Amino acid sequence: MTLLVDTSVWSLAFRSDAPVTGPEVHALRVAIDGGEAIVTTGLVLQELLQGFAGPRARKDIVRRFAALPLLAADRQDYIDAADLRNACRRAGVQIGTIDALLAQLCIRHDLLLLTTDSDFSLASRHCPLRVWHPAP
Repeated sequence: MTLLVDTSVWSLAFRSDAPVTGPEVHALRVAIDGGEAIVTTGLVLQELLQGFAGPRARKDIVRRFAALPLLAADRQDYIDAADLRNACRRAGVQIGTIDALLAQLCIRHDLLLLTTDSDFSLASRHCPLRVWHPAP
């Protein structure tokens, strides 16, 4: 199964000021160590670069992400993301514009989303988005 890892998980994994814990970060490490397919998108890369300060952090993120395939949204993805966001809103679920596009990319490419953001789990009740959950 190919993973799209959300900014929330990468941010935790890259933290240097606290021990990295949590099932999502553990799942990311297992996926990396096991050679599982992981993809990203320019939105995740941009959010990470905006959230970490300093040229060293920037250089490290750019270097690490160079190894990941980069998905690009096309016109239909934007249309479908708007439909997804509107369907969620009608169901009482608020999902942001960027999150709707990430969800749409996961749906289109049959990806499993690894995230700590509970909004995606709520949205997945109203669309075919598959969100990783820890085993019980």
